[in-house]
Amino acid sequence: MIQTTFPDRGVMAELMAKMLWEIGAVHFSADKPYKLSSGMMSPVYIDCRKLISYPRIRSAIMDFAAATVLRDAGFEKFDCIAGGETAGIPFAAFLSERLGLPMIYVRKKPKGHGRNAQIEGHMPEGARVLVIEDLTTVGGGMFTFIDAIRAAGGVVDHGMALFFYDMYPEVWERFARGKVQFHHIATWRNVLAAAREQKLFDENTLSEVESFLDAPLAWSGRNGGVSEIAL
Repeated sequence: MIQTTFPDRGVMAELMAKMLWEIGAVHFSADKPYKLSSGMMSPVYIDCRKLISYPRIRSAIMDFAAATVLRDAGFEKFDCIAGGETAGIPFAAFLSERLGLPMIYVRKKPKGHGRNAQIEGHMPEGARVLVIEDLTTVGGGMFTFIDAIRAAGGVVDHGMALFFYDMYPEVWERFARGKVQFHHIATWRNVLAAAREQKLFDENTLSEVESFLDAPLAWSGRNGGVSEIAL
């Protein structure tokens, strides 16, 4: 199905944030922070994989994703859509259907031997590939898949995350060094704005979350987590 409208970027971000709250995909817990795999303590947590269980919401978000890449990258810029194992796979399937393009998926580690040891599906030499993930924090996971596609003969100039943490300026430097244009729909700032608008939490919780977004490593350090991570 190739039928795309082009809503305002702010409207798409606001609506996605509200959708995430509606399905319980995001959580704020300033008094009992979450410990992330990096060792950071965080008052926020998100599970974008829940989106796959809500057809109306995921359809709207795929409209937003299609509008974003078509407007920002172009209409004839891609030969296939790639999802990363595992969370990116369903969204690659949804977006490839929306754009009328073939799909592949990329394993985290090679399986077997040969040029396409990490690639599942058909990717011709020189294929222009859009990599999509459910979310991106610092970009490391996405580049695992980008590097594998490039090593297998694909061309990756664009990457997309439905949700972007957008807390570390160094992330943009990483994408620039990797020669990848990065696209996203919503961020934690949008989620916080939706929580404030809907009065989902007391002001103390909202202020703590904002403090974390302003200086995540400092907030983590004050709350028993690491205060430095390699980006």
